[in-house]
Amino acid sequence: MLLTDKFGRAITDLRISVTDRCNYKCVYCRTGNEGALYGDLPFPDYFRMARILTGLGIRKIRITGGEPLLRKGLIEFIHELGQLRDVDGNALDLALTTNGHLLAEMAQPLKDAGLRRVTVSMDAVDPDRFSRITRVPGGYDKVLAGVRAARRAGLWPLKVNCVLMRGFNEDQIIPFGMFAREEGVILRFIEFMPLEEDRVWAPNTVVTLEEIISRMGEYRPLVEIPHERSETARRYRFDDGIGEIGIIAPVSHPFCGHCSRIRITSDGKIRTCLFSVWDHDLHELMARGSSDEELSNFICDVVQKKEERHHIGEADFVPASRTMVHIGG
Repeated sequence: MLLTDKFGRAITDLRISVTDRCNYKCVYCRTGNEGALYGDLPFPDYFRMARILTGLGIRKIRITGGEPLLRKGLIEFIHELGQLRDVDGNALDLALTTNGHLLAEMAQPLKDAGLRRVTVSMDAVDPDRFSRITRVPGGYDKVLAGVRAARRAGLWPLKVNCVLMRGFNEDQIIPFGMFAREEGVILRFIEFMPLEEDRVWAPNTVVTLEEIISRMGEYRPLVEIPHERSETARRYRFDDGIGEIGIIAPVSHPFCGHCSRIRITSDGKIRTCLFSVWDHDLHELMARGSSDEELSNFICDVVQKKEERHHIGEADFVPASRTMVHIGG
């Protein structure tokens, strides 16, 4: 029994948030006032969920937060996940998203534990601008050290994600292109989505795919390269072949029709879409003593309720029931 929703989409990618705590307060994400709202579960509970879902066809697991590197015991958890196999007997594709602040000292242990790749969230390549966005002084140098440590450790592909928000960092597009070429990382620009705690999103805050390509073209032309249908990013190389960027454009170019993801929040709820208006409480069933078979049946039922698409920018759009930091990036 493999996970397929009612629209025929195979569900192969799982994102597990292991905390909704974060040591940054990025302006496009946090109000700066609220901390964790939902709390963390013991790692054995996340592992049981992952084991059951792997048996249902999950092939990729990404660990997220909040900031996952804040969790003690994360290295051991990655190692345990590395012992799981997908339905074909292959090792899982294990990845992690982090703000990079603690990555320098943890990159090699994460690689040794079985982590394959890492994505670093980084929204400016200017130290002062970076501090204004994250509201954490002196963080830029720590994140840059983390990026370089991850590259040395062989965590590849090494991606750097930048959320673009008009009025904050759209002038960083070309500097980021230069950064990607100089540092040997894959750059991902992400359109700003209505998932922040302050609820300040509006259509005019979005820096669209077309604008990103146009601005980057002032530096060097981009050439589109093939990508898998379930990939969220449209991929490009610079015309001289040095450096790759991707653009994740859920607002201007939705990719819901090929979505292969579900999410588990830090408190053990299943979310079938970033913009779901309800959660499905898997951990409550575990706490009641449900068997693996009962949990599998519950997951399969939930996947059948996966939304066809989001409705960002439409008259009937309803904001997600949680903001990004409390869902898991």
